[in-house]
Amino acid sequence: MKDEIAKIIAMVQEGKIDSEEAGELIQALKEDSSPASSSGSYLGKMLKIRVKSDAQENVRVNIPVRFVRFLLKMGHGIAANIPEAKEYVKDIDVDLIMHAIDQEMEGKIVDIESDDGETVAIYIE
Repeated sequence: MKDEIAKIIAMVQEGKIDSEEAGELIQALKEDSSPASSSGSYLGKMLKIRVKSDAQENVRVNIPVRFVRFLLKMGHGIAANIPEAKEYVKDIDVDLIMHAIDQEMEGKIVDIESDDGETVAIYIE
């Protein structure tokens, strides 16, 4: 956990996140490493994002549900401002994902397929 906290502090020093966001991440890390968190609980599940493309590299991201709310708010805004990522995030409804988490949904939440055959799938398991 020390390495993760050091990375968070580095992000604050680089101006990527503010101290309040850093505090939230550190608190979530502490909760995630506590013995009370069980992998059978909903917060022990993973949000999985899969981007498949024949023309570009495939992307596989696994994020603990515990961190998702914070990361979605921060990450979607950042990704939407990166030209290379913009086309992939424009169709992702962050509010829909937040609602799915609040309702403790499992399975596929988002399923996007482009005319080029590229796919984006987001699910919780």
